[in-house]
Amino acid sequence: SAVTAALCADALGAERVHCVSMPSRYSSEGTRSDARTLAESLGCGFLELPIEDVVASFHGVLDEPAGGLEGLAAENLQARVRGVLLMALSNTHGWLVVSTGNKSELAVGYSTLYGDAVGAFAPLKDVPKTVVWELSRWRNAAAERAGTTPPIPSSSIEKPPSAELRPGQLDSDSLPPYDVLDDVL
Repeated sequence: SAVTAALCADALGAERVHCVSMPSRYSSEGTRSDARTLAESLGCGFLELPIEDVVASFHGVLDEPAGGLEGLAAENLQARVRGVLLMALSNTHGWLVVSTGNKSELAVGYSTLYGDAVGAFAPLKDVPKTVVWELSRWRNAAAERAGTTPPIPSSSIEKPPSAELRPGQLDSDSLPPYDVLDDVL
């Protein structure tokens, strides 16, 4: 998400980019503050839309007829709620939703259809996850060389990757390490 936001701000101008954070109950405070810091560093607009009540409403509708949602279904629901909200903002304001999925995630279905994969354009769709990390470090180094603040919080780069869709969840719970996955891909 951070590299996608930086890429969009660099290409279009920060005043044309609107970063939207949609924390759930599983979102860490670090993730929430990193999102705000990124938008501020880039000079982009920032909107935080907590999704917990919307997710709970979906569960309420689906609990009886679907027998309750658990596991992957419940995790994907959060991503899809985010997709619905982004498309509503897009339709309201004429914004173009930009997907944040990268090649590694897309190749193994780790970018939820109608959720994370929502968007009319996916600039990282052909970029492996390990290269996304390289790009984030390169972008920060370029900012330092230009005498500006590196936009991508180092904690976003260094922490173990997680979609934060359940307590303590890490990408490595269901995927091989990205350096291994990228070699296979």
